[in-house]
Amino acid sequence: MATSLPKLGNGKRDPSRCLPTQLPSAHCQFLRAVGQNQHVFPDTEIRSCHPTWDSDPPPPRTAAARKPGPSAMFYLAAAVSDFYVPVSEMPEHKIQSSGGPLQITMKMVPKMLSPLVKDWAPKAFIISFKLETNPSILIDRARNALEVYRHQVVVANILESRRSFVVIITKGSETKLLLSEEEIEKGIEIEEKIVDDLQSRHTAFIQDNN
Repeated sequence: MATSLPKLGNGKRDPSRCLPTQLPSAHCQFLRAVGQNQHVFPDTEIRSCHPTWDSDPPPPRTAAARKPGPSAMFYLAAAVSDFYVPVSEMPEHKIQSSGGPLQITMKMVPKMLSPLVKDWAPKAFIISFKLETNPSILIDRARNALEVYRHQVVVANILESRRSFVVIITKGSETKLLLSEEEIEKGIEIEEKIVDDLQSRHTAFIQDNN
């Protein structure tokens, strides 16, 4: 689904106008957990922008006008969309079905991960997610992301089993995290295991880079 940003007076969208992220409870718990251990900037607000600008995405607004170091963790849990329709190509009025079948050509949303790693936070601990529906390509796709973007961790999961099984992938390791039937019955969420794993990795990363 394509979304668009609020318009300015000149009719253009404003990518700097962001809405607070509506995060699942487990992700909120994760952010609180890492915040208490100084794995994120304590005064940084977690925000989410609709990625529908027509040019390069703006740099993120950090708590201080400096590049974050190893103590900063970026947790890129989900992409809002991979494709969008530019405002300039959107019809002004309702599309009439009398016109027959409809074909829509969508643009690629600019990738945030590359400038984040290369320019905005090259020393930070950066985690991305890779969701697939085909288990046979999951690990290769996750490793390809590590190779292309050069960040630290990919949390790989399959759509069907995403709530109970993930693989934490780094350059030199693969760690499977799985909820048992007993844990599922107790209401334990997979994010709790992700929290423990990523906190320990981030702590080691800080020690190695300070």
